[in-house]
Amino acid sequence: MKPVRCAWVGADDLYRRYHDQEWGVPTFDATKLFEMLILEGAQAGLSWRTILNKREGYRSAFAGFDPERVAAFDDDDVARLLGDTGIVRNRLKIAAAIDNARAVLRLEAGGRPLSDLLWDHVGGVPVLNHWTRHSGVPARTPTSDAMSKTLKGLGFRFVGSTICYAFMQAVGMVNDHTTDCFRHAELAQWAPPRR
Repeated sequence: MKPVRCAWVGADDLYRRYHDQEWGVPTFDATKLFEMLILEGAQAGLSWRTILNKREGYRSAFAGFDPERVAAFDDDDVARLLGDTGIVRNRLKIAAAIDNARAVLRLEAGGRPLSDLLWDHVGGVPVLNHWTRHSGVPARTPTSDAMSKTLKGLGFRFVGSTICYAFMQAVGMVNDHTTDCFRHAELAQWAPPRR
């Protein structure tokens, strides 16, 4: 018997793998969080399928999402990225990724890791929602509004509330799998790591 998945998954193998193995899984890893922040910003105005198909291109183009390396990108790197068909060639989104890397480094220099800043918005523990239909899932919440405001105040770009909420879903800050989806129950059992 096939497992029931969230309605948005459909029959696409790439979406299915992403849904089953990654979407909604809580992560505190700084590189992974930076990657998802950049990818969610790149997705603005596009389909998530487009970004998933270009994900390896992004990893290559953006130095494995190492904030220190991306923060050092200069005009030559921007020109290189604008010619790279493996990513979305949008000057504003490319510049935002570089600016965001620099913002991450400023945070770390001030003694506040990106993971702590982001996860503090949900008290360090995922919010367990109980949506019965995908149509009930919001595009933004007061929490994503607050996260967006915080990030913008720190110099991050392409971090509007809708982007922040999609990010929160992706990295498991909220469990927005519908209640009929097999991943909802699996991820509801998640417990925070011991510090």
